[in-house]
Amino acid sequence: MSAQFILNGKAVEFTGEDRTTLSDCVRHHFGQTGTHVGCEHGVCGACTVLVDGEAVRSCLMLAAQAGGHEVVTVEGLSNDAALSPLQAAFHKHHALQCGFCTPGILTTAHALLTHEPDADEDRIRHVLSGNICRCTGYLPIIEAILEARAAYAKPGQGAAK
Repeated sequence: MSAQFILNGKAVEFTGEDRTTLSDCVRHHFGQTGTHVGCEHGVCGACTVLVDGEAVRSCLMLAAQAGGHEVVTVEGLSNDAALSPLQAAFHKHHALQCGFCTPGILTTAHALLTHEPDADEDRIRHVLSGNICRCTGYLPIIEAILEARAAYAKPGQGAAK
């Protein structure tokens, strides 16, 4: 089986077994180890990546299904020079502890804020309900995402209070 897709802005081609999940593909074949595999059932959210801008559980998607699409892992959210505004807000608010869930939460939050830059706290909590974190209690994560909204606001539009 072979699949060509864009991974973090670069054209890649995966050749491997039909049953290879997208999470295994990006981790083991392309070295994007920020995509974590926790439950392997799509429940924990640690493996979340963006496929054509939508948050997707990469443990439930086959690598073959990525063919012709754009895949962004946590490594693709920023460039080597600086953290993205969302990542910087996570750093500022100490919104991670062990870090295992963080890549999935960052990609989930990025997808949310890209589509809904004025998402309020209730909406953020609802969207993050599919990402399990056993360390932080979520409060600093919510604070960081609320702060990062301004960076996603469209020109002439401010983030909600």
